[in-house]
Amino acid sequence: MKGDRVEVVIDAGSGTTRTYEIEATRAGRKVGVTHGRGVVEVSETTRGGSTVRTARFLANRVLALVEHPAADAPVADEITPALRSA
Repeated sequence: MKGDRVEVVIDAGSGTTRTYEIEATRAGRKVGVTHGRGVVEVSETTRGGSTVRTARFLANRVLALVEHPAADAPVADEITPALRSA
């Protein structure tokens, strides 16, 4: 769903880190994470299952992988009461 986001922090060597963000950019797209055989893969896919973009990282270099799902319902601060007559 639009707004899904995955943050990947990797070890870039010499004690430095790099952060990458992969986000679902359009409505109907989602971000998925797969890992296997020493590779972490983050891909953005359409409703039909076609891959739009893919990012691959060596698993032994990944320090953190954080998934930020899009909010399904508005947070309490974002809800505006509707005035209805009785």
